[in-house]
Amino acid sequence: MEKMTLSLPAGRTLHGRALAGVVGSGDMEVLFTADAQQTLRVEITTSVDNSQARWQALFSRLAEMSGLPSGMLVIHDFGATPGVARIRIEQAFEEVGYAS
Repeated sequence: MEKMTLSLPAGRTLHGRALAGVVGSGDMEVLFTADAQQTLRVEITTSVDNSQARWQALFSRLAEMSGLPSGMLVIHDFGATPGVARIRIEQAFEEVGYAS
């Protein structure tokens, strides 16, 4: 198990909370709580060791494509592929976007 924390600049503000995925399903769950701090704080617990570069690359792509919202993102990963990780994160952001 590896735990890591990322702090990334946020370019948009949302309101609310969201949950996407279920870690017991064999991939990952994402919990997002929006705030107005202008930073996205990410706490990742993953079963994949030495994966920080993969997570950095994923969040760089997300930032380029749609901008990152401010808030706290908690990820419980059980070896999800980068594609599944991206989908779960985008689902959480989209769900909170609807609540805004």
